[in-house]
Amino acid sequence: MNKVIKKTLIFLLTASIASMLVIISILWLYSNKLPDYKFLKMYKPAVSSKLYSGSGDLVSDFSSEKRIFVPYETIPEVVINSFLSAEDKNFFSHPGVDAKGIIRAVFNNISNIISSERLEGASTITQQVAKNFLLTNEVSINRKIKEAILAFRIERALTKERILELYLNQIYLGEGTYGIASASLEYFDKPINKLNYAESALLAALPKAPSKYNPYKNIKLAKYRRNLVIKNLYDNSYIDEKKYKKLINSEIKLRKRKKKYLEDARYYVEDVRKYLVEKYGFEKIYKQGFAIKTPINLELQSIATQSLREGLEEYDKRKGWRGPIVNIKNLNNWNENLKKYKLEKSIAWDLAIIKKINKFFVEIETENKIKGKIRYKDISWTKKELDKIFKKGDVVYVKKIKNNLFSLKQVPKANGGIVVLDPYTGRVLAMSGGFSFKMSEFNRATQALRQPGSAFKPFVYALALENNFTPSSLILDAPIVLDQGEDLKMWKPENYGKKFYGPSTIRTGIEKSRN
Repeated sequence: MNKVIKKTLIFLLTASIASMLVIISILWLYSNKLPDYKFLKMYKPAVSSKLYSGSGDLVSDFSSEKRIFVPYETIPEVVINSFLSAEDKNFFSHPGVDAKGIIRAVFNNISNIISSERLEGASTITQQVAKNFLLTNEVSINRKIKEAILAFRIERALTKERILELYLNQIYLGEGTYGIASASLEYFDKPINKLNYAESALLAALPKAPSKYNPYKNIKLAKYRRNLVIKNLYDNSYIDEKKYKKLINSEIKLRKRKKKYLEDARYYVEDVRKYLVEKYGFEKIYKQGFAIKTPINLELQSIATQSLREGLEEYDKRKGWRGPIVNIKNLNNWNENLKKYKLEKSIAWDLAIIKKINKFFVEIETENKIKGKIRYKDISWTKKELDKIFKKGDVVYVKKIKNNLFSLKQVPKANGGIVVLDPYTGRVLAMSGGFSFKMSEFNRATQALRQPGSAFKPFVYALALENNFTPSSLILDAPIVLDQGEDLKMWKPENYGKKFYGPSTIRTGIEKSRN
């Protein structure tokens, strides 16, 4: 009997030593191939740059990832408790890998395999930091071993607070947002210090599967996952039973952050962006979190854009109707492939298809399946009969007048630009470089080349009118030589055709662009 016990003990000791040698060999082998983790001590994630108006309103941001970095000290307890309950309740007590969590996951996964349910993970927050910063998303034992070794090393190099800070600022939370501060603005339009447990729990529910649990896409599934996090908060004694019952019965209230007049200001914003990228470089603008203050006046910007569009429309109408956008034979699914023709929402035009034509009106259906009419009197500017303008299946732009009545629209062939500036300071208060930024990003206010003479000539004529000249006042169009100053050549202004036309009215001068 003693011999059996002795042999058993020898076998167990040998097996233990062999297992230890295998584990040590594996750790040694992987340790030499791990990426450097020490940069995490000084790591600062990419932060988006914000562009503000003259009154301090957020107009746009420039970023490859939507992120606002927040230090650990400013993160409220409700957010920390929610993420610990959702992802790693033993975070502050384990050394990087949670042995209890692994054992629990193994037993749970046995039943999950039997019931064909999704397998449960056992990664700690430290392991997720290792994966997100240093490894790939590859699902393999190879990666899990590397992840565990790195987790131990990161725990020795960094404080728990720093690890959690990195995690909460780096984690992807859907809708293009990275980190809790950016996600808080995207889903609730509020800073993290204003979040309650219901909102924090929703954010904490997202890392598991940001697309699947996105409340904008599936509110029921998002609520289900949020309530699991709230249950964990209760189990971990962060909230009492009364609070728990109140939270799980609360509805998810989303409030998407809106940027003011973004569509109307796109030419302005793009011009600022190109200037900054050219001066400071793409990396700095898109990753170092600049606060960009501009003099743009959002109210004037809206008025300027609208005025330009109305002026271009009126001019274009005088040139007549040029025809439909396209003609479609299949009237049932006609609006499926017309995305490239859609304009800014601020223009307020809809795509519509002609369904039926008679003498006094045509019947249409808009892209939103709204049925309506275009009356002849509302398109009298075309100066043509309805059956001469339209064919069944024509796709056109329309704008709602009232009820089911619409007016016909067409994108102006002529284009233009407008700049509003303060003459005393030179600040550009508003700018638009065309009818539609979606159709053409070319900025006619800053990129189109103009002859300087023709550009400032209207101001000279305007000054004459302010000083008691009239359109019928006679001006002598004759050669003149002006002294420009010491050491400068004499200036001899002349007309494009090298001719002079004698006494001419101011009206003729501006019409013919005479110098």
